Amino acid sequence: MNRSRRPGSSPGSRRPERRRVLAAAAFALSAAALAAGCGDPGDLRGAGTTPTAVGPTRLWPDLPPASSPVADYGEADTEEIKGVKVPGGDLHKVSPVAIVRAEVRANPDVYSGPDALYKDTVEALKDCGSRPKDCPVLKAYYRDFTGDGKDDLVVGIRMPEEQLAVRVYAMEKGHLTQIMGTSDAVLGVELAGHDLVVRAVSGIPGYEYRTAWSWDRHQRAMLPTRDEILRSSDAPRPKGARSQAPALTERTEPDAGPGPGETSGPGESPGPTVGPNPSPGASGDDRPGGGS
Repeated sequence: MNRSRRPGSSPGSRRPERRRVLAAAAFALSAAALAAGCGDPGDLRGAGTTPTAVGPTRLWPDLPPASSPVADYGEADTEEIKGVKVPGGDLHKVSPVAIVRAEVRANPDVYSGPDALYKDTVEALKDCGSRPKDCPVLKAYYRDFTGDGKDDLVVGIRMPEEQLAVRVYAMEKGHLTQIMGTSDAVLGVELAGHDLVVRAVSGIPGYEYRTAWSWDRHQRAMLPTRDEILRSSDAPRPKGARSQAPALTERTEPDAGPGPGETSGPGESPGPTVGPNPSPGASGDDRPGGGS
C-alpha cells in the first residue's frame, strides 16, 4: 500500500527516531515490571474465605409421594382430525377454518347444544365465508416444532369472554393430528425457536402468566415445559374494555410483512402479516420468505 510522504523526505529518514521511541517504551515497561515485582516472591495468595455451599433441604421427608394428579391438565392430549385432506402432507395447503369446523363436528358436546361453552364461536364460524372480519379463526402461522423438517400449523380461535384458543397441528404418520391445545385470557403469543410461548392474564395486578410449550418426542405432543408468573410489561386495560385479539408475534425477529414467494391460503386475498382480524385461511409464515 502506497503511503504519501512530505516533499523532500525519504522513506528511511524517520527510522532513527522510531528506534528511539521503541527503545524508550521498552525501558519503561521493564522498569514497571521491576517495580511491580519488588518485594513480591510470586507466591500464591489466598482470595479469602469461600462461602459454604448449601444444598436444598427436603421438607417432610417421610411424607409419601402422591401417585396421581388432582386434576387433568391435558398436557399430552392429542387428537386425530378426520375429514380434512392434506395435499402432499403440506399443511400450508390446508384451510385453518376447515380444520376448526372438523374439530367442532368431532366434539358436538363441547361446541353445540344449549349448554355448550363455545356455541357463539360455532355461530361465528358460519360467517367465515361471507364476513371474514367476523370469523373467529385468526391468521395461521407455521413453524417446525417436531423437528421433522416440515412446518406444523398454529391456529388461534377467538372464544367468548375474551379468551383465545391456541391449537397446533402436525402430520403424524400421515394423519393430521392436534399436538397441542389450550385456551386462556391471552395477552399475547410468541414463537421462540421451537417453543410456543403463551402470555396470559393473572389475578395479580402487574403480573402475567407465561407458559412455554415444547415438543416431547416420548409423548408425541407439546407439553408445558416452563410455567412462570412474571412482571407484565402491558398496561392494565380499563375495566370492561374489550381488547383486540392478540397477534402471534416472533420474539427475536421483527415483522417485516410477507416475504418473497409468500402467498395467501386457498380462495383468500393476500393480507397483512399480522392483524387483529385477518382473513381466515391466510397462510402467512412468520419467517422472512416463508409460506407455501
